[in-house]
Amino acid sequence: MSAQNQTLYLKVEQNSVVKQKNIVLNDIAKMECTDESIIRQLKQLSIYHFPKNLGKKRKTVQTFSVLKVIELIHEKYPQLTVVNLGEADFVVYYKPKEDPKALQLFKTCLICAILFFGAAFMIMTFNNDVSVPEVFDRFYEQVMGRESSGYTALEISYCIGLPIGILIFYNHIGKKKITDDPTPIQVAMRKYEQDVDTTYIEESGREGKSIDVD
Repeated sequence: MSAQNQTLYLKVEQNSVVKQKNIVLNDIAKMECTDESIIRQLKQLSIYHFPKNLGKKRKTVQTFSVLKVIELIHEKYPQLTVVNLGEADFVVYYKPKEDPKALQLFKTCLICAILFFGAAFMIMTFNNDVSVPEVFDRFYEQVMGRESSGYTALEISYCIGLPIGILIFYNHIGKKKITDDPTPIQVAMRKYEQDVDTTYIEESGREGKSIDVD
């Protein structure tokens, strides 16, 4: 097939997740070319195959250089001009079949319970450390001129305002978001994900484990 005077625009994300051991170009990249037949052929271009001896539930990672991808493309279309619009190095995660839904539900409930009781304990210890009840009692006595009974508008407002403040800060009520902005957790997880990918790429480069051109 002739690809003379044709240009392929290639965009590879920093990380991709695959569920099958054989990786094709369509799994990791988006492509654009005026010749649609070239794209159809390249979508099925084999890039890598994870070892067969991997366990069914074992998650593994492999790093690549986009130069290796371009090299494989040129083996099929030597005259094709390839323009990379994505990452220079990227990571592919092989994630086998997920656990049964019942097990996933159990794990989710367990994590939610740990987070709930952990957060409750943290709030209680914080209140105890800064003596919130004592502060409320003194404030109430100074303003009202009499001792607090322990159940005043201050305590009620605090109990109502605390969960509302948490919901607003984390921008989530169940599955729904209050605004379209990413939540603090999403931002933190995205930064963590980028740091993990960068570490994999740098470590693989130092150890010579990244799949690259010769």
